[in-house]
Amino acid sequence: MLKITRVENGAVVFKVSGRMEAENLAEVKSLFGSESDRRRIVLNLEDLTLVDQDAVSFLESCEADDIKLENCPTYIREWIDSKGGGKRQAKILNSPHTGSRGP
Repeated sequence: MLKITRVENGAVVFKVSGRMEAENLAEVKSLFGSESDRRRIVLNLEDLTLVDQDAVSFLESCEADDIKLENCPTYIREWIDSKGGGKRQAKILNSPHTGSRGP
């Protein structure tokens, strides 16, 4: 079961706790969609206990959309990084700031 609480402190913070699985993602996306486009969204993952592969992909896409993942458990962070590691590395290598064009 996933529990979501909403708090405002300059940004909109959604604190999620419990299990985040594919079946919960539509609800979370709906909550994001109901927020003003100008408000920063933060996902506090401190009490998240379990995620599936779909949830990890969703969290990775959240970061790509500038949604901050706060208090992300280490195992989830490692999973996100390993999933997108190749993409991130290619992005860094192709950055004009590195002077490298990548492979």
